[in-house]
Parts: sequence; structure tokens; C-alpha cells
Amino acid sequence: MARYTGPKVKISRRLGVNIFENEKGSKALEKRPYPPGEHGRSRRRQPSEYSFQLQEKQKAKHIYGLLERQFENLYKEATRSKGVTGENLLRFLEQRLDNIVFRAGWASTRPQARQFVNHGLIDVNGRRVDIPSYRVRKGDVVSLRTKSQAMIVIQHNIDTLDARLPAWFDAGEDGKSITVRELPLREQIDVPVREQLIVELYSK
Repeated sequence: MARYTGPKVKISRRLGVNIFENEKGSKALEKRPYPPGEHGRSRRRQPSEYSFQLQEKQKAKHIYGLLERQFENLYKEATRSKGVTGENLLRFLEQRLDNIVFRAGWASTRPQARQFVNHGLIDVNGRRVDIPSYRVRKGDVVSLRTKSQAMIVIQHNIDTLDARLPAWFDAGEDGKSITVRELPLREQIDVPVREQLIVELYSK
């Protein structure tokens, strides 16, 4: 499956957010809190409304690891669904299996979570699922497969990340499974994205 493979730190600096949740990105933003490029530090032109809208779309797209066509298709589905389009979009993104693995604290970043899913380390309702974009539903039980529970990297993440599970999760007793109790509300999605600007961008 296609994925972004370009420079990650530059994107984080351009958007002003540690998009890929890695230590390298955090250090870069602390050391150089301005856009990359020769004129990054001295840019004075006031950003346009369009640039703000585009920036929010880019944030969401890179945070969740989608390519342009995938993101556009998801937006179109959000517009066809009942409810507020922007909230629908963020909810669909949160329901991705790779995001669930990240939220559960089994992976340190969403790209790592995507890799775990691709490698077939995750079960949904007792069946292996290796599609990162798989959308979990209310009542689904997501768990680590028996073999993956013993992997050093996963155990290290569970022991050291101390992840705070979202309110819409119910955790298994052993920390190796979670149940999707409810679908997330907007206030339960803690991503630095103003979804209304994305809606305005696509509505033009």
C-alpha cells in the first residue's frame, strides 16, 4: 500500500506540529520553530485564508498517514453520512485500525502502528486483519495476536508509553486487548486540527 516516504521533519516544521510524533520532530521544532527553506525564518507575508485551510488538511492527512486520493474519498464519504461533515471525517480517521493500535499504546507512533497492522500482528474480533485503513465499529474487540504479545518492541511500548486510553475504549485486563465501547465524540479526539477549515476548503 502506498504511503508517504519523503522528509518528515520538514513537514512538521512547515505545519508547526510534530506530525509524526517522533523525538526527532520534537527536537527540530524546539531548535528551529519556523518553516524550512532559505526564507523560512524571515517570512512576513500574511497567510491567506486558503493557506490556512490547506494547512489544516495537510495536518490531518499526514497525522493519520493518508495520501491525497484516500483523504478526498474519506471526505466525500463524510459528506454523505448523517451528522456534521468535519466531525464525521475525524471520526472516520480515528476508527482506522492503525490509529486504534496507536491509541491502545501498543505502538509509539501511528507509522509504527501501521507497520504492525501490515505485518499481521493484530486481530479484530478474533480474526487477523492486516489492512491499516480497516474501520473498526462499535463493539469490536481489537487485540494483539498471541505471537505478537511476546515481541520486545510491543512489550516495551506497553511498559514505557503509559498511554492514556480514550474514553471510548474499554481495556482488557491484560492490556493486550481493547473493546470499542462507543464511537468517539469530537471532544474526545485530541488532534490539533480545525476540521471546519477542511470542510471550507473542499466546499469551494
